[in-house]
Amino acid sequence: MKYLDKVYGESEINEPVILELIDSGAFQRLKGISQAGYFTPFSPAGRATVTRFEHSLGVFLLLKKYGARIEEQIAGLIHDVSHSVFSHCIDYVLAGASGKEQDHQDNIFANFVKNSDILPILEKYNFDLDYILDDKNFPLKETSLPDICADRIDYCLRDLIDFLELNQAEVKNIIDSLGVKDNKWVFRDFQSGKYFAELFSMVNERYYTGQPTATMFITVGDCLKYALNNNYISQDDLYKTDEVVLDKIKSNLENDEKLNQLFLRMNHKSPFTAKIDSKGQVFCKSRAIDPLVFDNGKIKRVSKIDPEWGERVKREMKPKQYLVEFIEN
Repeated sequence: MKYLDKVYGESEINEPVILELIDSGAFQRLKGISQAGYFTPFSPAGRATVTRFEHSLGVFLLLKKYGARIEEQIAGLIHDVSHSVFSHCIDYVLAGASGKEQDHQDNIFANFVKNSDILPILEKYNFDLDYILDDKNFPLKETSLPDICADRIDYCLRDLIDFLELNQAEVKNIIDSLGVKDNKWVFRDFQSGKYFAELFSMVNERYYTGQPTATMFITVGDCLKYALNNNYISQDDLYKTDEVVLDKIKSNLENDEKLNQLFLRMNHKSPFTAKIDSKGQVFCKSRAIDPLVFDNGKIKRVSKIDPEWGERVKREMKPKQYLVEFIEN
């Protein structure tokens, strides 16, 4: 199978287990799940086109490119299959989910995979599901912040292209500056590591935790909660696709003034005010990275060479908190 990716270019995928996983219903569903939630109406770039399918394949391709074991490639490929419609917006819908952590998808991941058509594929090829599900086995695929990992590398690079911040050639230069040493991602020098860290910080501030994102989270969350409470959509619908849920909501707009009002808000068609506020009602998870780099033959963190970067990471890791208020006519 030939696959053309906007980040990594053309690749040949031949591993039977990977091909079957890509063709599975659980994985194909990700074509209908937006990576950024429902961000296009709010995006400073005027667009948000990346899907969970595209990103998940990207994580696999990055791991494959740098020689990760097949088990880690599989883990990278399927890591997002449990995402609900509108991705992290679900953390503003369901009781017990937290916008500070945005971890609902992680919390249900193991059970989701065990009850999906992914499990028989892994069993067919004699892969141990519990081993695949344990991130401790795969340090290239997933690590704790502020480290970088294949997941963070891919979604940042992919969004830089999608939000028109960098072109493909510039992203390729970043990929080429990466390497792997002792199962850790390491940039070839301080300059390239600091450059990527600054890009990640910019994307985090402008897109992942900015006021437009906070407004998206609260408006989509309010609309989905109302639709659920009034049986316009079901819990099962949350694990279908964005389009399925949107179609069900749209079919009820004429008969429910409140639903129509909430739908206009989530499409950025209602006036509002928003500001960073310590007593705000919307939290956005914030991310910051402190990559490893080669420096005079030794591996160091960017913050070891530039202490000010370490202080910035501490500040940026704190969740952002916004107050969003709508102005009704």
